[in-house]
Parts: sequence; structure tokens; C-alpha cells
Amino acid sequence: MSEATEPVKTAAPIDIWFDFASNYSHISVMRIERDAAGCGVQIVWKPFLLGPIFKALGWETSPFILHKPLGDYMWKDMTRQCAKYGVPWRQPTVFPRLSVLPLRVASIGADQPWIGDYCRAIMHRNFVEDRDIHTPEAVGAVLAGLGLPADELIAQALAGPNKLKLRGATETAQALGIFGAPTFFVRGEMFWGNDRLDDALDFAA
Repeated sequence: MSEATEPVKTAAPIDIWFDFASNYSHISVMRIERDAAGCGVQIVWKPFLLGPIFKALGWETSPFILHKPLGDYMWKDMTRQCAKYGVPWRQPTVFPRLSVLPLRVASIGADQPWIGDYCRAIMHRNFVEDRDIHTPEAVGAVLAGLGLPADELIAQALAGPNKLKLRGATETAQALGIFGAPTFFVRGEMFWGNDRLDDALDFAA
């Protein structure tokens, strides 16, 4: 008679809600695939626009811009946190940068194998190279660098259905109670901020 065996526990997926304009999203996007792989956790990429979320809260722009002491602290914290996680970083001369087009492309690629490389390349362009990320030329250069059909993907991103897709994702984020980025969901539980990514992965695993 065989002994009863313990059921095998399966890791839950982790949803990462992010905006390419978000500095703390930069840290999480750059490290999440590496860290999730170590936990055996699948990633679900959730691009959305943070701007409409802020406006619904009565903020016309990032709170880091609206409140100078908070912004001053954030730039110092970013240097520390990027060093802690081994993430490249340069304080951008433009913040926050427009991010609609690269997010629309991310909406197309969210379930494609290239999504992680694409997101890291966009973040690297914004927060390491300190370059624009919103224009077709900028996004096209990133896509071409990854060996992807840039013109085709940009045309698809600019089409009406995909614009509605990103808008819908942003409305879903608001309905979920998301108020900043990055935000993670695991088993229906919300974790906010790059400093909670490790907790979210532990909860998933």
C-alpha cells in the first residue's frame, strides 16, 4: 500500500501593471523576468496609461513633479534602488515622458515571446539613454533592433481597435483600484511598488 503524497503546489502567475513613463516601473520591468524565473512564476504583462489614473485623483501630472520635496527624494531613492537591484539608470532630463505609442505596441505584444525584451529596451531608452520613446521613429528603432517588423507593428498599434484596447486596459486598472505603477496582482491580491515585487513573487510561488 503506497503512502499518500502531498499535492504538488503550482505557482500562480503575477500580473505586472506598468507604464513606460513610470520610473519605479523601470526597475521592476528590468528585473521581473529574471526574478520570476527563479521562482517558477509566469508573468502576465499589463501595459496601461498612468496619466488618466492621476487625473481621476485630481493630479495633472506625476506627484513627483507636483510635490518638489517628494521628487527630490525620489531621484535619490532611484539611484539607491537601481544600485541595489543591479539595474542601469540615468536621471532623465524629461520626466514624465509621453508613453502612449510604446504602450500601444506593448498591448499588441503582451502575450508574445518578445514582450520582455521590448519592454526592457523601451525602459533602457527612457531611463538609461535619456531619449524620447513616444515617436514612431523611436519605437521603430527599438522594434527593428529586436528583429521585429517595425512598420507593421506600429501601423497595428495606431489602428482604432488597438487604441481602444489600451484605453480599456486603463479603465480596468482604475476599476481594480490601481493608483500607481508598478502594481502587481497575485491570486487577486494587490501589491504596489517595486519594493513589493519580491513579496508578490513569494506570494505567487
